[in-house]
Amino acid sequence: MSLIKEKTAMQRRTSRLMTKLTTAAAAAVIVAGGAAAPSAAASAGPAEQPAAQTVNLQAQTVTTWINGNVRIGPSTGYSIAYTVAANQSLSAECWLVGGYVNANGVYHDKWVLLSDGNYIWGGLLKGNEVGNVSTPCL
Repeated sequence: MSLIKEKTAMQRRTSRLMTKLTTAAAAAVIVAGGAAAPSAAASAGPAEQPAAQTVNLQAQTVTTWINGNVRIGPSTGYSIAYTVAANQSLSAECWLVGGYVNANGVYHDKWVLLSDGNYIWGGLLKGNEVGNVSTPCL
């Protein structure tokens, strides 16, 4: 896949993720605000508010086990955004399949989308091949 096609596909995935996060956040605001259809019968006392439901939009923390590069896209063909040190904690949103990397005795194609919009190869992270991030990017 060419770099332009990879970047376009990555932008679509990021756009879909942002749409889903925005939709979930809007739904949480509506639920928390107690928006409901008006009752047909008038109540003598104060209206009982429904309990707010929590939508889990929290990022997950990942930790590097070795120094490495954070990139602007999910393959080594993308530019380096910045470098991280071993044992550095980062905020992650989800994981996805990207370009294969063979380094430090590890070979796979799993990448993690960080909360800052950049990507780190899962082989640099402690835990499983996606740094124990449970959410796949959609």
